[in-house]
Amino acid sequence: MNLTEVIEGKEYIIDKIDTEDDELDAFLFSLGCYSGEPITVVSRKKKMCTVSIKDGRYSIDSRLAAAITVTE
Repeated sequence: MNLTEVIEGKEYIIDKIDTEDDELDAFLFSLGCYSGEPITVVSRKKKMCTVSIKDGRYSIDSRLAAAITVTE
């Protein structure tokens, strides 16, 4: 499942990120968003999600949220 389908407030483990953009992949990696890391969707709105990764909270658009696959 991807981040647009998860339950808010529940922690998941990032399985893979499929953005097809090396620069965006590198940026996400610098935030701590990579396979094996825990991630939590704090809130979700129509066009964006707020996620908690490591010690930070970030807003990402729904297209990027759909590209991040997670497992429980």
